[in-house]
Amino acid sequence: MSEELEKRIISPNMCSWLDDEHNTSHIEIELPGVEKDTIKLRMHEDSFFISGETEQIRYIGSYSLCCPVIPENAKATYKEGLLTFDVPFKTKFESVDVEIH
Repeated sequence: MSEELEKRIISPNMCSWLDDEHNTSHIEIELPGVEKDTIKLRMHEDSFFISGETEQIRYIGSYSLCCPVIPENAKATYKEGLLTFDVPFKTKFESVDVEIH
């Protein structure tokens, strides 16, 4: 009799920041041990969904973005457990440096 183990569901570690010109959001997601063909990335204007699997773990997460993006212009790469993607904003945003006292 073979007993199938249930996969643990884990939210992956994610880090994001804007490029220097504030035109693009750069996002990195840790998916250790995940094969590229199991990764699903679905982009929306204001959010994205990610999933990927190993034999024991199913990584799954849904994240909001700070500003509307152009999802069809997203570019993603996956290497050694790190999914990296850049997606441009719909509008350019102005920023100012704030003095810290």
